[in-house]
Amino acid sequence: MAVERIEFLKVPLDIVRPEDLESVVLGLLEREGPQHVMLVSLWDVLRARHRSEFKNMVSKAALVLPTSKSLIHGARFLKKKIPERWQPFSLIIGTLSILERYYKSLYLLGAQHRSLLQAERNVRSTFPHLSLVGRFAGYYHKSMERNILTAITKANPSLVLVGDGVPGGQKWIGRNWSKLHGGIYIWNSDVIDIFSERKRRVSEETFERGLEYFPLIVKNPLRIFRIFQYIWYKLLLVYYRLFRTSS
Repeated sequence: MAVERIEFLKVPLDIVRPEDLESVVLGLLEREGPQHVMLVSLWDVLRARHRSEFKNMVSKAALVLPTSKSLIHGARFLKKKIPERWQPFSLIIGTLSILERYYKSLYLLGAQHRSLLQAERNVRSTFPHLSLVGRFAGYYHKSMERNILTAITKANPSLVLVGDGVPGGQKWIGRNWSKLHGGIYIWNSDVIDIFSERKRRVSEETFERGLEYFPLIVKNPLRIFRIFQYIWYKLLLVYYRLFRTSS
């Protein structure tokens, strides 16, 4: 596969160019076991440095793709090879397009029931040659988890898209690692609701300018206090630039 991994502040990041996405996706499908594709923000990278469960999940992931502009600037500042920055929804659409060309399959997990049903209809309409082999809404009772895992295993999808409403969010994939079949797993809290048109995706212009976090601050003003994490991140970059030979 056309993938190159770098270490950034002791966290792995993968370099995947858009023109190589098809070969990378097909390569993941040839591997045995679950292939977790993680889309990581600046906050995820900082979390992976100190929280053991999340750090272990990032280390085991098949792909770790950066979504924050700050990570790209940081890699450049540390004189690393520069990763491609991925917009989550665009990556997912690109992956689904590749899977459709090869008549692969999809399983949807998460979101409210009505949103999930609408998302299913829209996915079938947009990708008619992609086989949608199952779905299950989020916010389910804990007792249903075993049945969900069994259903996914029996369906044997090429891709499982995990949305909002699963216990632990993205950690759901890592916590159920040993119970999952082969195939690609991608978590994104908004993806199913965007497919159902209940949420709007971040515009390309907003993403390109690195302003995708600002709508989240509008929804929850307490997120403004992450400015202190951002300052810490900048100090880390300076420290690694001056005193560390590898980062």
